[in-house]
Amino acid sequence: MTHYFFQFEQDFVDSLRCIPMLVRLNLDTCGVKLKLVHWNQFNANERRSLLEIPCSTSDEIENYRQFLQDLITQKTGQPATELGIASNPPWLNPEIIPESVQSKAAETGLTLTQSQWRSLTPIQRFALIKLSRASHENHNFIPALQEFGLC
Repeated sequence: MTHYFFQFEQDFVDSLRCIPMLVRLNLDTCGVKLKLVHWNQFNANERRSLLEIPCSTSDEIENYRQFLQDLITQKTGQPATELGIASNPPWLNPEIIPESVQSKAAETGLTLTQSQWRSLTPIQRFALIKLSRASHENHNFIPALQEFGLC
């Protein structure tokens, strides 16, 4: 991964026309539902800010949430929907491979092992979880597995 992007995201990195995984991780971390229609209203500097602003500590998470909500309100006239924040999100648990990831891997003929899951970084686990959801356009699941050295 470059500083902010995975290889499987390279087709939209220059334009940032899609919401990158790092921003999606931050959204789940701060509990804001950012729609693509909102993202598309942000200029390049605003999008870059959402990649660069830290979102790890409780203060950073609150600052990120506030920055994002202010930006969305400025563009749309109303804040985005806020979501519950998981106290123990699955991407932070290296011991349990989510069923959605196992099922999606099985569809491709793979079985992920516990040691493989444990070897991934939290953002890699996050990406596989997001890419394995039925509601997600998941054509990047196999490229992600390849990039992470899992197949």
